[in-house]
Amino acid sequence: MLVVTGVVEVAPEGVEKAAKAAQEMVSKTVQEMGCIVYEFSQILGHPNLFRVYEEWESQAALEAHFATTHMAAFRAALAEVGVISNSVCRIVGGEKQPLS
Repeated sequence: MLVVTGVVEVAPEGVEKAAKAAQEMVSKTVQEMGCIVYEFSQILGHPNLFRVYEEWESQAALEAHFATTHMAAFRAALAEVGVISNSVCRIVGGEKQPLS
């Protein structure tokens, strides 16, 4: 399993457009082969910060996701709204276990 997680900060005036683009992206991405979890959420108290959390079955599934038209549209939308910072990373390996 592969996890992608981090925070994307957009310009305050671009929050609504970024949120709309993220909603469209999520609705299409969750239907992709190999996608286990795909979430974007605004961080409470910081409306221009978005938390990214994704789980993928494999690197190949993630690479196929990067090649989709909805990913290209999402990247274009983020370019328009102005990304201030992007600290998204990939975590490879490990096993999911309940926290007890």
